[in-house]
Amino acid sequence: MLSITVKINGNKYNYPKGTSLLDISKDFQSEFKEKIIVGMVNGLVCDLSHNVFNNSEIVFYDRTSSIGNKVYESGLLFILSIAFKEVLKSKIIVKYSLDTGIFIKTEKLISSDDLDIVKNKVKEICEANYPIDKLLINRKEAISYYEKIGELDKSELLKYNTNTNVNLYKLNNTYDYFFNNLPVSTNYIDDFKLTLIDRNSFVITYPNIYTNKLVYKHHEKLYTTFKQYSDWSSTLNINSICDLNKIISQGKINDYILLAESYQNQSLYEIARKIYFDKNIKLVLISGPSSSGKTTFSRKLQLLLKGCGLNPKTISIDDYFVDREKTPLDEEGNFDYESLKAIKVDQFNRDLNKLLDGEKVKIPTYNFILGKGEYIDEPMQLKENEILIIEGLHALNNELTSLVPKRYKFKIYLSPLVTLNLDNHNRIKTTDVRILRRIIRDNRTRGYDVSASLDSWQRVRKGEEENVFPFQDDADVIFNSSLFYELGVLKIYAEPLLFKVEETDINYKEAVRLLNLLKNVLTIPSDFIPRDSIIREFIGNSYFEK
Repeated sequence: MLSITVKINGNKYNYPKGTSLLDISKDFQSEFKEKIIVGMVNGLVCDLSHNVFNNSEIVFYDRTSSIGNKVYESGLLFILSIAFKEVLKSKIIVKYSLDTGIFIKTEKLISSDDLDIVKNKVKEICEANYPIDKLLINRKEAISYYEKIGELDKSELLKYNTNTNVNLYKLNNTYDYFFNNLPVSTNYIDDFKLTLIDRNSFVITYPNIYTNKLVYKHHEKLYTTFKQYSDWSSTLNINSICDLNKIISQGKINDYILLAESYQNQSLYEIARKIYFDKNIKLVLISGPSSSGKTTFSRKLQLLLKGCGLNPKTISIDDYFVDREKTPLDEEGNFDYESLKAIKVDQFNRDLNKLLDGEKVKIPTYNFILGKGEYIDEPMQLKENEILIIEGLHALNNELTSLVPKRYKFKIYLSPLVTLNLDNHNRIKTTDVRILRRIIRDNRTRGYDVSASLDSWQRVRKGEEENVFPFQDDADVIFNSSLFYELGVLKIYAEPLLFKVEETDINYKEAVRLLNLLKNVLTIPSDFIPRDSIIREFIGNSYFEK
């Protein structure tokens, strides 16, 4: 019998030619906390059903990894959609992340009792250990199949796919289309929770890479902001990428760019009016996750406040970094600049209170070369019509401004809250839009390649989980910095960068995943995008660039 050599964790092993990843994984299961759910062969993510015919390097993942967690999520959603059809005769629409779960709309009205019935059905399917088969189907046949069963969201999306064949997954008699790999059987899914939101929606939580606790905390302000933008997009008949693609192909996208920008500017104007009419507010604090457009938002807010008769001044939290040798270290022994302990919090509070009392204050300027603060600018003093704007990672954390009375503070949380779907079972993740923004900006302003941006992404995400997301409920207002058209614009700039990632690169699999996302949307030229748009912060030619 012919054999192949596979390299796993630096060691070489021999297996019969054509052995499946599933069979190989059994020899390494003891090294993992959870079930091995997916593998990577020579840099490409593969289902465990994949047969290995050549000498290869293999990496396995369980659900505690980023790759494995995506597979777990897709498998769970596949089973959930089947359970809803079988017991409630209802379709579901997977929308967006909410807290640690996913917000899902239902076609029919539901109750807590209905969710319990669905939960039991999902568990029944999982425990039955049904196989989930991956099939290669002619694209036109797949389109005809989905049109026949009335799932037009999938048939329309597949029309924008130029491949001859597409991969469908089969569970019992149901075929579905996913942009992630799936488990090879249903018993890989063993933990989840369903939480009712209203009669037409619920949240599903499951173990993720940050926590195993299935506790859903409802964030009313975030939920409302998501819902407002989703409802507004629906009035324009833009609920999915297919709707956007139709507008692009009809040559009407410029009108919709103006509509999206106008809606966002109106939201920002309403925030400025709230600040202006509350005469107690002297300190505006702005925070949000990476690549949310905080710089452009802050500059536009300053202009609007000036138009209202206020004179905003800015202070950078970074100027209050402790001297470099006093900077705390992270788990890997590197300087942890994202820790609140890296900030001179006490001095920051003292200086703010002195400014609010009308005193002159010498504000430090942090010298990043020397690694310490310097006093080189003239003292700052606030006049009657002047307020402070502070933007940064910890801006919403009360500890940063603990000595400042609450009545003086107005807190703003912003993030690109993406509400468009690819289809009813495939959402567009906010984190994917943010990493695409970051990739483009890093390359344009710092000369970083895609791999460098992706290398730092998990560290950035960890910092957000610890220092940004826990404080979003403290915000007085949440601002959605997404624009429903932006993925078509980002595609033009991101695709060439992503294609540069070599197969030997550790980030190749992630680059391929993002490319597969982008191929579903038609391109949108940037010529008609206003120079004050948040998107300009990433693609360039912004009015606010220095």
